[in-house]
Amino acid sequence: MGVNVTVVNSCARGSRGDRAQPRCRCWAAIVLVFAVLLGGEAPAGPGYETAEITIEIPDIELVDQDANIVRLRELVDSGEVVMLDFIFGTCTTICPILSAGFSSLQRRMGSGPGGPVLISVSIDPEHDTPEVMSAYLKRYRSQPGWSFVTGERNDINAIMRAFDAYVPDKMSHQPVTFIRIGDTDRWLKIDGLVSTKDLLAELERTRGGGAGAGEGVGE
Repeated sequence: MGVNVTVVNSCARGSRGDRAQPRCRCWAAIVLVFAVLLGGEAPAGPGYETAEITIEIPDIELVDQDANIVRLRELVDSGEVVMLDFIFGTCTTICPILSAGFSSLQRRMGSGPGGPVLISVSIDPEHDTPEVMSAYLKRYRSQPGWSFVTGERNDINAIMRAFDAYVPDKMSHQPVTFIRIGDTDRWLKIDGLVSTKDLLAELERTRGGGAGAGEGVGE
C-alpha cells in the first residue's frame, strides 16, 4: 500500500533567521524522496502552470549514465511517451523531488520497451560524470527507459534554450517537466512541482491530442 506524506514547512524564520532555510529545504526534499521510494507518490507543491510550446530538438550528441554516446533526437524519438527534465547530481532541493516523480512514474507505468522514455538532462556537465549520474539514478531505483545525460557546456545550454528553460547557472534552475505531445514537435511544459497523480493526468491530456495552457493544484 502506498504511503502518502504531507510535509509541513516549519522553517519559517526562527532565531537564526533565513540561514535555516536552505537546510530546511534540504531535509524536506529528503523526506519527500524517502516517502516515494517507500511506495508513495511524488507530492506536489502549492500549484503549477502548463503551456503548450513548439520545440525543435537539437541534434546533439550526449553521454548517458552508462558512458554510452547517445543523440538527443534519437532518445526523444525512441518511445511513445516521452518526458524530459533538467537536474544535476548534487542538487538537494528541486531535483530530488523531480526525480522521485520519475521514479514513481516508472512504477506506475512500467519500464523498458513500451514504457515511458524519461530523459534527465544535466545542467552541471562540469561535474556530472557517468559515474555520478549512475549513482544518482540508483538512489531513485531507476529502471530501463530512464536516461541521465550530459555533454559539453555549449550543447547543454543549447538544449536548455530549445526547451525555453535556460538558466545561467545550476543554482538558478526551476522545476520544469516536459511531456511530448504525440509524435509531434509540440510539448507540454509543466512549470512547478507536480504530484504523480497530476503528472499522469497531464499525460492523458497530451494523449488526447493537445493540452491548453492552464493551472493545476497537486494533491
